[in-house]
Amino acid sequence: MKVLVIGAGGREHAIAWRLLQGASVDEVLVAPGNAGTAQEPGVRNLACDPSDFETLVALAQRESVDLTIVGPEVPLVAGIREHFDAHNLACFGPSSAAAQLEGSKSFAKDFMARHQIPTGAYATFSDLDAALDYVRAGAIPVVIKADGLAAGKGVVVAGTLEQAEAALVDMLSANRFGEAGARVVVEEFLGGEEASFICVCDGTTALALASSQDHKARDDGDLGPNTGGMGAYSPAPVITPAIHARVMREVIEPTVAGMAADGVVYQGFLYAGLMIAADGSPRVIEFNCRLGDPEAQPLLMRLSSDLAQVCVRALRGELGGCELAFDSRAALGVVMAADGYPASYATGAVIEGLQDHGVAFAKTDAGALKVFHAGTSETAAGVVTAGGRVLCVTALGSSVAQAQKLAYRGVGAIDWEGAYWRRDIGYRAVQRES
Repeated sequence: MKVLVIGAGGREHAIAWRLLQGASVDEVLVAPGNAGTAQEPGVRNLACDPSDFETLVALAQRESVDLTIVGPEVPLVAGIREHFDAHNLACFGPSSAAAQLEGSKSFAKDFMARHQIPTGAYATFSDLDAALDYVRAGAIPVVIKADGLAAGKGVVVAGTLEQAEAALVDMLSANRFGEAGARVVVEEFLGGEEASFICVCDGTTALALASSQDHKARDDGDLGPNTGGMGAYSPAPVITPAIHARVMREVIEPTVAGMAADGVVYQGFLYAGLMIAADGSPRVIEFNCRLGDPEAQPLLMRLSSDLAQVCVRALRGELGGCELAFDSRAALGVVMAADGYPASYATGAVIEGLQDHGVAFAKTDAGALKVFHAGTSETAAGVVTAGGRVLCVTALGSSVAQAQKLAYRGVGAIDWEGAYWRRDIGYRAVQRES
């Protein structure tokens, strides 16, 4: 089987790598890919804009692609699935109607309210004065979200009224997130512990991947501005078997059924970002319509099922009775970012130390290490930085603590001018283990 992966980040590198571990895949094409996918055996990069649907369809036809997997959310929200369907090309990812669960925060909140899916109280505003009146009359802390897609950065957890007011002015008046922030959702702050719960859906059945947890805040201790994610690990100890069953029963199954009731068949990855309260009750913070990044890297390190076959079965509506297999060990990934991310940052710095790790799946007695590329490109001078999140150094270990130790050992061997990373990825799980 020949598979096309659309995207250029660490998630797409991880998908391409995992696909080739399955017996059914002979070659993976990545459009446009990065320096990591360019060096991956069995992978070929193709220069193509993920938003240029006509060119991507022509590429899939020319290359006789058997399956396409869409990595990022933007083309999904824009309707890439419909373009591929129109040409009878197998494309794994939800339709634009289904992807509105991620494309519009207000759509998602209204959907959850309509289908009794647990989430926080909320209100939606496009008028600044009305939004300011609402937060001034409400509880603090409060969460302010840009309604549209903002690359994981359009969320402010305001601990003071002044912070809430500034976030509203930033989005509704200063136009910080453009059209995505022309409308905002003001949400109840939910206490507890976050977890990522990702499933493969065929329109009727949902199969849960292993649990995971990511770190959105830029700085140690989960402080600083929100980012697209500074690291992740799997499994997430907060998701016990009992809580797993509750999430499936109270969140995932009602979401798939609710979509169907609304006339939408949800096929693709479904990501529920959850807050788990002290009593074990889950509430949805957000939905995503694709694999998380950086959750994908540790999750796909642990997955042992044939990913391409799972996606094909999902597109056929044949997930009933199927099970996913995972390595029993823990996996943890540390994102190495450019200094200044998620605000302004420099690119073009030569990355040193990759010759010691490269893209090989380095196995040791203690576990395994894999460096997934995100914002990188190849030049005559070597591999250079080309984005805010540059690499995700990911390790398997007998415990989260062991995986953490191995991942940071890998991080310590890699460097470039302005490299930045958190030093505490996985700290909650490590504390639980100890």
